[in-house]
Amino acid sequence: GDDPVKLGLVAGLNRPMRNLTGVTFVTTELGAKRLEALYELVPSASVSAFLLNPRFEDAAPQARAMQAAARSHGRRLIVLEASTEAQIATSFATLSRERVGALVVQNDAFFDSQRNQLVALASRNSIPAIYHIREFPAAGGLMSYGASLAEAYRQVGIYAGRILKGASPGELPVEQPTRFEMVI
Repeated sequence: GDDPVKLGLVAGLNRPMRNLTGVTFVTTELGAKRLEALYELVPSASVSAFLLNPRFEDAAPQARAMQAAARSHGRRLIVLEASTEAQIATSFATLSRERVGALVVQNDAFFDSQRNQLVALASRNSIPAIYHIREFPAAGGLMSYGASLAEAYRQVGIYAGRILKGASPGELPVEQPTRFEMVI
């Protein structure tokens, strides 16, 4: 989900130059768009929140970017951190106490694994939330905006086939998403 060049995994997206390639989801760059979509759906949300896993490598820059996006809309954003199930529950208690009107959940594998808990808590606390993949609304969440996982998995399969037929991974460009989905 993050920039493979910035992480040092590849030299460049077009020519990775190492023995690896892949598909990136560019999901971190979509945080401001998710916040904007949520504000359109819930215009009365003067206070919103961003649920963030502090163990995520770019957690601090993501939090700053989301704060800036909220300020550009004249709104206040509370950043909540959670990296355990118990911390997720505590975060939702804070959301209720602070009268948060809308929630953006960070794109993170940990939150993906806690999908049912997040969706249930958002529903129980009547907090409109946006997520990064369609699997959250499919599980009962309000909405998502992000790259199509099905399209990414299709591309991974194509690349696996090309590599098995002899293509060098370092010669295959790192693919970026071309299809994005808004699911409500």
